[in-house]
Amino acid sequence: MADSINLSSAVRSNLNALQATSNMMTSVQEKLSTGKKVNSALDNPNSFFTAKGLENRANDLSSLLDDMGQSVQTLKAADKGIEAISDLVDAAKAKANQASQTSSQTERAQYAEEYNELLTQIEDIAKDSGYKGKNLLGGTGNDLSVTFNEDGSSSLSISSVDYTDASSSTGLNLSDLAEGSEGTTTITLSGTAALTGSDLITDDAEFTAGDTVTLTDANGAELGSLEITDETTVSELTDLIDSVDGASTDLTTGTLTVTADFKLTVEGDNLTATTTDGDSSGFATDTDIDAALSKLKGAQDTLRSQASTFGTNLSIVQNRQDFTNSMINTLEEGAGKLTLADTNEEGANLLALQTQQSLASTSLSLAAQADQNVLRLF
Repeated sequence: MADSINLSSAVRSNLNALQATSNMMTSVQEKLSTGKKVNSALDNPNSFFTAKGLENRANDLSSLLDDMGQSVQTLKAADKGIEAISDLVDAAKAKANQASQTSSQTERAQYAEEYNELLTQIEDIAKDSGYKGKNLLGGTGNDLSVTFNEDGSSSLSISSVDYTDASSSTGLNLSDLAEGSEGTTTITLSGTAALTGSDLITDDAEFTAGDTVTLTDANGAELGSLEITDETTVSELTDLIDSVDGASTDLTTGTLTVTADFKLTVEGDNLTATTTDGDSSGFATDTDIDAALSKLKGAQDTLRSQASTFGTNLSIVQNRQDFTNSMINTLEEGAGKLTLADTNEEGANLLALQTQQSLASTSLSLAAQADQNVLRLF
């Protein structure tokens, strides 16, 4: 058994008081350094574990909050895509209206080509409207699911649409137009010999004075006409055809070759010649243009409806984002009420304990001096 030092009652009492004060000072200093009055389960098991549960839930919601933020960006990217596509649809409508204001098949074919380029750009924008690998305008495999709570029981499913193929009937239903192609036809001009430009056209048995030669396009529109007389020359017929925008002629050894960028018919009482292999553009007839405008209106309605749907989804996600932020703050505040220390109070406690420690040290010194009085006997 180890030897022990015997202390007087007064010294031991003061020593115990000094040790207790030191322990309390250590506890207060820990509270001040951490800012918490409950730092472990030993301090207050009920408050510690309750606060821990609240903090864990706040952390889980914080992770979901990040996912919500990314979902918002995905929706915004899709909305920007729809906005840009809508502008291009408006541009396509302008091309159709321009085509309706001209009777030139060449110009209409040019507008049809520009219209098709706009559709290509619409598809490209749809393909480029993704965010972090998720494209709500990209069709299959791009549906978006947003989770709002930690157990997954509250969520929102956002269905994607496919605008990457403008012709899809489930999408914009806008098909490319025929752009028109060049065609030719030949008319044999001969009498007793092959006719030249200065020869009378009535030398050919197909042409008789009093006949009328009319040029028409695929729309049935008259592009020009020539009344044949006894003095009408071959050159007058070629000049008539050459005057048509997109048409030209070549007369070689009595063979008149007519070339046109669209389907052109040269018709007289005893003659009908239509350019072969020549296709008119998708804007050739007014009916074609009206059909294109009708489809464009349908596409615009589809875009506006989808923009509204995505707008509703965006509002929901942003609302839940704000709610989750508030809930996280509430949880953290609740945990703080259970564990956070009042630094003002703990500071006052530390000051009081320092004073108490000083007094205990003085008291211990006085008690020790009393014990030393025995030394005066020697």
